Amino acid sequence: MSDDAKPKKKLAIVSCMDTRLVNFLSEKLGIGRGDAKVIKNAGNIVMDDTLRSLVVAIYLLDVDKIMVVGHTDCGMKSVDVNDIKNKMLERGANPYFTPNLEQWLGKIDSEEDNIIKGVDLIKNHPAIPKNMDVRGYILDIDTGNLNQLC
Repeated sequence: MSDDAKPKKKLAIVSCMDTRLVNFLSEKLGIGRGDAKVIKNAGNIVMDDTLRSLVVAIYLLDVDKIMVVGHTDCGMKSVDVNDIKNKMLERGANPYFTPNLEQWLGKIDSEEDNIIKGVDLIKNHPAIPKNMDVRGYILDIDTGNLNQLC
């Protein structure tokens, strides 16, 4: 592999699956194909599967920097858990599937607090190296400004 083909950054990004972020983050961060491992989920919420993916990125793919990037106007802040539950039942989901849906879905109260909590969870997880560079950012959907929170 030539030096030009090698990834420029050993970076993992935890971000939201919101379609408004498609290509926006790569342009804002100046990253191209192969520069970052991107882990997306509804609300960029750090949960077990996110941590599992980060462990793989760190120990198998040599990631040495993690960014948790949330955004303003996140739908997970206004999610109606009862509405989702009703839609699940209407579409034939098992009515006996009864986790705490608010917790399972990841409803958030504040985009900023969610990012700070995610960074804290990553930094303090026993499988994450203590010297890992982990930072949190929020992207303003209206202005395109990317601001570091922690």
